[in-house]
Amino acid sequence: MRRYVYQFILLTVLCCMPALSSAQQTKVVIRGVVTAAIDKLPLPGANVLLVNKDGRVVGNAVTDMDGNYSMRVETRAGDNLVATYIGMKKATIPVKGKMTINIVMQDETVMLEGATIVGNKRVNNGMMDVSERDLTTAMSRISMSDLEDGMTAPSVEDALQGRIAGMDIAASSGDPGAGMSIRIRGTTSMTGSSQPLIVVDGFPYDVSVDDDFDFATADEEEYSQLLNVAPDDIKEITVLKDAAATALYGAKAANGVLMITTKRGTVSKPRISYTFKGTVISRPHGIETLSGDEYTTLIQEALMNSGKIYDPTADPEFAYDVNQPYYFYNYGANTNWYDEVTRTGFSQDHTASISGGGDKAQYRASIGYYNANSVVIGTGLDRINARLNVDYNISKQLKFSASMAYTRTDDRKNYISYFSTGQNATSMAFTRMPNMSVYEYNEIGLWTGNFFTPEESPQGKWNPSSSSGGVYNPVAMAKDGYFQTLSNNVVSNLSLIWRPLAWMRYQSDFSLNVSNNKKNAFLPQTATGRPWNEATVNRADDRDGEAFTIYTMNKVIFTPDLGKKHSFQGLLALTTSDKRSTNFRLTGGNLASPYLKDPSIPSRVTGASYLTSSTTLQQERSVGMMGSIQYSLLDRYIVNTTARYDGNSRFGKENRWGLFPSVSLRWRLSGEPFMKPWKKWLNELSLRASYGLNGSSPKTNNNYTHISLYDSYEYSYLEAA
Repeated sequence: MRRYVYQFILLTVLCCMPALSSAQQTKVVIRGVVTAAIDKLPLPGANVLLVNKDGRVVGNAVTDMDGNYSMRVETRAGDNLVATYIGMKKATIPVKGKMTINIVMQDETVMLEGATIVGNKRVNNGMMDVSERDLTTAMSRISMSDLEDGMTAPSVEDALQGRIAGMDIAASSGDPGAGMSIRIRGTTSMTGSSQPLIVVDGFPYDVSVDDDFDFATADEEEYSQLLNVAPDDIKEITVLKDAAATALYGAKAANGVLMITTKRGTVSKPRISYTFKGTVISRPHGIETLSGDEYTTLIQEALMNSGKIYDPTADPEFAYDVNQPYYFYNYGANTNWYDEVTRTGFSQDHTASISGGGDKAQYRASIGYYNANSVVIGTGLDRINARLNVDYNISKQLKFSASMAYTRTDDRKNYISYFSTGQNATSMAFTRMPNMSVYEYNEIGLWTGNFFTPEESPQGKWNPSSSSGGVYNPVAMAKDGYFQTLSNNVVSNLSLIWRPLAWMRYQSDFSLNVSNNKKNAFLPQTATGRPWNEATVNRADDRDGEAFTIYTMNKVIFTPDLGKKHSFQGLLALTTSDKRSTNFRLTGGNLASPYLKDPSIPSRVTGASYLTSSTTLQQERSVGMMGSIQYSLLDRYIVNTTARYDGNSRFGKENRWGLFPSVSLRWRLSGEPFMKPWKKWLNELSLRASYGLNGSSPKTNNNYTHISLYDSYEYSYLEAA
């Protein structure tokens, strides 16, 4: 029995030895000399790479003056040493467990009588890559590397301000994360949206707008959330301007197209980078305003100039009567409201990334954090973003690409920004009576610590029907009120590229976009001073929106060789889009306290038009078929034609489909024979003309405006309901 036990133990040890040896694998030193075959002399500065069986670079070295190299690496089956040197053929030698490998490189000689090297940069026109010098449409490109030095912009649109001709970008306010108005060649609609279509890595981004938002304001706020692609992740931005360039996107591109290309991995060893940018924002100088004493004096002078006698008993707010302590202290101050609602701001931006890869696979991953506290009290922005881009070459004919991006944004504003877009507490700070105190004094002149917000002042009162909200205490609005937007966005893109023939490429794209947008706003009684029985007192809003979008595109690109005089490129494509969204809203008033800010707490939800509870469920679908041809004759006469046939569920049956054609021409005058005398100083001279038809789907907050809807209303007959 003991004999069998010993045999079993010995067999177990023998079986575990390969695993133990594998687990204890250590690095070894590979060394050798690189020489030239023709004269046996060493080659200094030659690159020696250790490449695994998947084509990834796992080690590298450079030869010294005597041609010697060495590297300490872990070797595995299938590893090869690859040596390169200028003027020599690349040498590949299998390692096969050898520790000393000498490399002999062969000369690579090419006999040329003369050579002219011409580089043609290729750019993407939205669907195809064409030579930049053969573009027939209006496009502008900017590389983010031109903006990186000294740039501390929190978003793409901030970084682009003033950088591209024909594109105007203006912020709705100075708060971080504020909505941006983007206009390409001016405003294109009087009542609808004029915001351009955003395309990231070839995938259109959709903007979800809340049901009860107005277009002119909602789009700017939604775009501020949409464009939260970290500037450090962007390689370049291209703007398609004229109708011929944007016709490729049919009914979505009447306002122009903004194409964003993100950075991807390259063939290299892993590269890790970290970037930090910090700024301190000093309090800007506000508009000079009157002091409380000056304001009171001018009010009294205005009454006298109008022929009226000032009555201190009728208007005690301007009497400065010490016998009325309540009015003397509450209306006898010299308050600089602008200084009260502003502060020194700061921002910090952290970005870390890793990239690299081999011949088979390339990758780039990044993560970033941005934090900003604005100069206005109660406003700020926090953003976390992560992105992963992967490219995998399955074979010479087949390539796979994947991208995933996640963005979480916490945008904080004053409540007045929710009530009226583009405003913050400084809007009232410049107009509120400067003789009013920030905090209240009681009837005997003692400081209470409560905000001084009378029900009504000589300037007026809070008015929910007014576009500006009327009169309020800006400090109380900034400190007790708030408007917070918390958004999460996940985008996954997959692409498969197949080249069955040298002149044909098929590409299939699939994208998923999942977004959640939660908005909370609270209007405190301490800011308005209104009676507690009014519905506008302690008003709380809670909105929650979710959207799920699926986008697909299948395209085939043809590039046949028609000879030296001709250049041809053709495209056939089919795109589909399906978006489903849900929105929930609850607004309550008369909450018990300014510190109870959730509308789910027992509160008043009826009795005013702005007190409501609602839910919506919507779906939108679109499909597009397109064809495009780029043709060049003699490198002088270039023409591009495009036709797109779009269908959108937002239209009625009779108008659901539309055709969007375009044609553009370029005549290269500098290539004509009669221009030869000027070629010494004239490199490029071209004339360009284009025509295109664009469209825009109904930019409404309802996808079913073409359908008759039922609604309830009050009805009475003979004074009986």
